[in-house]
Amino acid sequence: MAALAVFLVLLLWLAVPPAAAQRTRGCRRQCGNVTVPYPFGIGARCHHGEDRGFRLECDDTRRPPRLTVAGYGHEVVSISLATAEATVLLNASRACYDRNSSSGSGRVLGRREEYPMALNGSAFLFSSIKSKFVAIGCPDLAYFVDDGGYYVTGCMSVCRPSARALPGSCRGDDGCCQSNIPLGLDSYRPYIRSFGRRQQQGTFMANSTGCAYAFMVDALWFWYAGSHFNRTGDFAVPVVLDWAIRAAGSSCATARGNATAYACRSKQSVCLDSSNGPGYICNCTSGYEGNPYILGGCKDVDECAHDDLYPCYGVCINTPGGYLCTCPEGSSGNATVLDGCHQKDKFTLALKAVTGVSIGVFLLILVCFSAHLSVQKRRTLRAKQRFFEQNGGLLLQQQLGSLASSGVAFKIFSDEEIRKATGNFDEARVLGRGGNGVVYRGVIADGSTVAIKKSRVVDEKQLKEFSREMLILSQINHRNVVKLLGCCLEVEVPMLVYEYVPNGSLHLYVHGDGKAMPPGERLRVAAESAHALAYMHSSASPPILHGDVKSANILLDGDLTAKVSDFGASRLAPADEAQVATLVQGTCGYLDPEYLLTCQLTCKSDVYSFAVVLLELLTGRKAFCPDGPEEDDTSLAFSFVTAVQRGRHREIMDGHVREELGVEVLDHAAELVIRCLSLTGEERPTMTEVADKIERLRSFHCTNV
Repeated sequence: MAALAVFLVLLLWLAVPPAAAQRTRGCRRQCGNVTVPYPFGIGARCHHGEDRGFRLECDDTRRPPRLTVAGYGHEVVSISLATAEATVLLNASRACYDRNSSSGSGRVLGRREEYPMALNGSAFLFSSIKSKFVAIGCPDLAYFVDDGGYYVTGCMSVCRPSARALPGSCRGDDGCCQSNIPLGLDSYRPYIRSFGRRQQQGTFMANSTGCAYAFMVDALWFWYAGSHFNRTGDFAVPVVLDWAIRAAGSSCATARGNATAYACRSKQSVCLDSSNGPGYICNCTSGYEGNPYILGGCKDVDECAHDDLYPCYGVCINTPGGYLCTCPEGSSGNATVLDGCHQKDKFTLALKAVTGVSIGVFLLILVCFSAHLSVQKRRTLRAKQRFFEQNGGLLLQQQLGSLASSGVAFKIFSDEEIRKATGNFDEARVLGRGGNGVVYRGVIADGSTVAIKKSRVVDEKQLKEFSREMLILSQINHRNVVKLLGCCLEVEVPMLVYEYVPNGSLHLYVHGDGKAMPPGERLRVAAESAHALAYMHSSASPPILHGDVKSANILLDGDLTAKVSDFGASRLAPADEAQVATLVQGTCGYLDPEYLLTCQLTCKSDVYSFAVVLLELLTGRKAFCPDGPEEDDTSLAFSFVTAVQRGRHREIMDGHVREELGVEVLDHAAELVIRCLSLTGEERPTMTEVADKIERLRSFHCTNV
């Protein structure tokens, strides 16, 4: 009996490989906004151990936290199981020259910085499909070599005179060139060389630039950047890497022979040989989705719950790995096609005759009415199609298809779906009204509650960039930014669909009649809002300006977590100079004085407006009060600056805030606000500096409570 027990234990141990089981239990799967799925893992024993590169490290001291590949140092910003890809950041290489020098062919003026990236021995290879090598500047030659020092690829960039510009972009004669990446590449060492700088005129020196840049980059990201890509100094770009299980040059044929090391653990998984270099990847079989690298990771897809992907106009029954779609009882035909099911013929000849006469009479009565409705319907459909095209719907629809595999959940809603969600814009569902439009509470088809913004006016010049802005905003994923879920383009002014935030705005909490927000909570809300703005300024590409930062645009969810809303919405307001006086972007009391002089929104405009929000939290006063008892009471920012000059700023602070936070925290907060309210934008700090300063004030307050 003892021998039999030992034999059974041994069988169980062989059936479930312990290494794979232990590496998925209790392991951290999130670093900042990046999800880390197995076979990747943070720390020891949490990743697939056969290949280097699957072990990651998370630096929580950075804001936001920074995820890197252990042993290589490359910063990871996203990982995809479905496409077996990872996106990392790479610093662009740079070289600057003396354009006036005639002593040589482009003498280097400043420091030359050429950033290599080595993937040798890891699970990663550079993607030959989704990454490109790009050089900017002219006249210059950029190329890169492999780890053996041998040439891989490169391109030459010159600048034609603007009067002789040719159509297209990044074609080699417009100051930008690009070349493809070969398969199987695991190392990258760039070089930038100048040529033709002895010639002060003619072929190469027209419109020459002082600096040149070279970098490998995500081709789709670079295409989105388009004409907005205008970087100088040091900057980083995303690069797409292909990953696979590459231990000992394994393939599907050899890997299946070693059950212990075989990485495809789920029962419903399939092994595919890597299309880039040696190795293999795992996918869930058709009808299943999830993680094929862990036991039970591939789950059955309920096709009946996704009728947009698996249409069924009859009776749908989910089955393991598939579904059945049949016509209802008493009918037959193809239920997967609209109107594909037909009732079985049970009519007698006499009943058919009576039915035919009745239908004929009914059609004669309705023919005129039907013709009228048909004309109206065609007009409506043509108008909707025209609005859809002029709002950039065709381009947006095309690009969303390629982004779906990356997990971007963005939907283009029809006008009928929006009207149904809002009860045909029922007044009882209005959440708020502003200068640019009305926000309604809606319930979409899947039962989710959303907020739908219906704008009043739109600038036709901004419609050309609307689809590009929607693509960029849809990929923003930050816990303190209201998520943009979709838009409706079948109307003259596009409508935006956001996630619903239940607790209203910060303005109501600070200035409403309800329970006052404790001082410590106010500092937390200020820090969360500052981190959201800093993320949009510094981490989004291209940077996104808010343009209307105010307490009414900072919402609070069920846990009173701050969520900044209305990013990019100010772009829908008219930008014509003749209308600036009546439709200025922003709100009285929060407007940047420098913007009123230049009509140019910058990141520092958001810094000024945020300082007014911080003052509201510290003083409990409104940003603009035209009915104040004194003239200087109308503007909170002006009143505070005047009080600081008189040394009386503590007196206008809210009593509870002054009592709980203490003099030292208040003085440091006042110093920060004064810097942010500077009349000159260059003298104001960045939102990242503001967020870090508020976090330090919170830490100091918590240690002294």
